[in-house]
Amino acid sequence: MSTYQVIAKKFRPKKFSEVFAQEAIVQTLKNAIRMGRTGHAYLFCGTRGTGKTTLARLFAKAINCKNLGPDQEPCNTCPSCTEITSGHSLDVIEIDGASNRGIDDIRSLNETVSYAASSGKYKIYIIDEVHMLTKEAFNALLKTLEEPPAHVIFFFATTEPHKVLPTILSRCQRFDLRRITPEKIAQKLTTITQNLNITVEPGALQLIARHAEGSLRDAESLLDQLLCYEEPPITRDHATKALGLVQNDLFFALDHAVSKYDLAAPFSLTNTLFEAGCNLEYFLESLASHYRTIATIQMGERPPFPEYATSAKLYSKHHVLETLDYLINTLEKGKQTPFKKIHIEVAFLHIIRTSKRIPLESLVERLEKLQKGPAPEPTTPPPQDVTPPEPEPVAKAPEPTPEVVKAPEPEPEPVAKVSEPAAPVEEVPFFPETPPPPQNTPPPPAAKPAAPPATIQEKIKQEQVMRFTSVALNGSLKK
Repeated sequence: MSTYQVIAKKFRPKKFSEVFAQEAIVQTLKNAIRMGRTGHAYLFCGTRGTGKTTLARLFAKAINCKNLGPDQEPCNTCPSCTEITSGHSLDVIEIDGASNRGIDDIRSLNETVSYAASSGKYKIYIIDEVHMLTKEAFNALLKTLEEPPAHVIFFFATTEPHKVLPTILSRCQRFDLRRITPEKIAQKLTTITQNLNITVEPGALQLIARHAEGSLRDAESLLDQLLCYEEPPITRDHATKALGLVQNDLFFALDHAVSKYDLAAPFSLTNTLFEAGCNLEYFLESLASHYRTIATIQMGERPPFPEYATSAKLYSKHHVLETLDYLINTLEKGKQTPFKKIHIEVAFLHIIRTSKRIPLESLVERLEKLQKGPAPEPTTPPPQDVTPPEPEPVAKAPEPTPEVVKAPEPEPEPVAKVSEPAAPVEEVPFFPETPPPPQNTPPPPAAKPAAPPATIQEKIKQEQVMRFTSVALNGSLKK
């Protein structure tokens, strides 16, 4: 009876060309083989499922391959390649750093290093999760790692390179593997389903790819689980139910509640969550991812689904960023105490209530505009007194001729006589009401005092806004 082989093992890359999203590292390794510049120690770092051990095995196969191709690809047919692929090679020794982490294990390794390879050119040690070795074990490995025999090569793989001693790092060529993009993962999953002759909707594969968080092995394991859940064809809804994910309909319902300022919706949405048996911590992480998607759409990216384009229009950028900050802080606090139903309800209420809050930045802008209250005055200066009609009196330019008349001004003495008509000025008492006209001239300045009332009103408005702002600022600072 044939045994079932999981997808992650069945479709593991057997050539460098099948490795995803690690082009720079693959090219470096192939060039090292082609130029004959193979080092004695390599360290592969990266998150889970990105191909650390796979690259180590491919490199080992290529180094010991009897029929290496012109593009430095292993043939996968010679005895050395088949033994390494099946894990029975005597020249490639894989060690689990978590279970062989003591100094005695490293001492036994040092004793076997001097033995020559059985059939291949090199004897290769692959130590997985090398960061689990103790400090004493690392120190025992230092001498051998620095000056190993010419036929020995060490490959180390770890998810936590910061835990490896600097003395070990300095003796290795380090390669940092990056996470695989959801598009690449979806492409790989599509190829797998085609090889298996299984019909799966692209939406389901995209959902798995996003949920894998950059790990191809995680995505393949999720696909394996999904194939056991439902008979083909498999839809996006099947993937959502099989993986225990929260449906996007719940997030869009919350968006609708925010647009309507419906404070009763949080309680019904929370009941729906509990009836579905969702993990509350995972739900908050998914909710934060939902608002992150909205933020990216508002910044100019394409929406993954049409519904997101509608949701992005319901929020302001400030509200989305503030909500993301709030959810992240809530998740940090949740690591200390487990989430309860009331925590989700409070989170929903906070999101809805803050949608009507005026950002502090806009309040500051308003205050600055009020402080520039004289702004209306520049509107008064535009009186049309400065209209071009005034330039018309330029015709008075000929007045310089009267200035010539001023030449006879030596007659100012008679002008003194003109002062004698002060007598008629005595008639001014006849015009007791004429003094008021001079007072009428002050009234024009009195029109200027009329401006103060307007400034007083502006000051009152400024004080009211300042009070309102101080209350808002005090409230935010207390929070």
